[in-house]
Amino acid sequence: MRTSEIVRRTAETDIRLTLSLDGTGRADIDTGCGFLNHMLTLFARHGRFDLTVKCVGDTDVDDHHTVEDIGICLGLAFAQALGDMGGINRYGSAILPMDEALILTAVDISGRAHLSCDLELPTQKIGSFDSELVKEFWLGFVRKANLTLHIRKLAGENSHHIAEGAFKSAARSLRAAVAIDPALNGEIPSTKGVL
Repeated sequence: MRTSEIVRRTAETDIRLTLSLDGTGRADIDTGCGFLNHMLTLFARHGRFDLTVKCVGDTDVDDHHTVEDIGICLGLAFAQALGDMGGINRYGSAILPMDEALILTAVDISGRAHLSCDLELPTQKIGSFDSELVKEFWLGFVRKANLTLHIRKLAGENSHHIAEGAFKSAARSLRAAVAIDPALNGEIPSTKGVL
């Protein structure tokens, strides 16, 4: 089983996260941030990842540390669960509609951390959630997962729909990238022999 458990405690957050890459989409999420709970729940469902997250953070300040640190922990969890990455597809992409929003994501589990995020969220807030934290989440994630992620808004006017489309599309891209390709017979999908 490709699973992981991450425990991370700082002066700003206390996080316990578990992940199964080969799950059914079950989620038990309690971040202290309602919008992030929603995003991670649908991320688990659309990626078919089993995900639990419990976070106590300094949300009396704002949601920044909580969102960034959970992104970090989820990235660590992916890296740990993937192990040597033998037999994975490595690449995945999705174009996902969410009402008027249309989001493209593409993933390369390359061993090189890079985020290219072009969402242009039209409002500063989604409810009480700072829109800029969507990018902060993905930055934390890619840095620790050691992968390349492109996120592009092709259309969209509603910030909630754009952000939700990004999480769903990224989940589906990651689902494809982490899937085992039986034809690879456990080989590392790189001419270098390592990722």
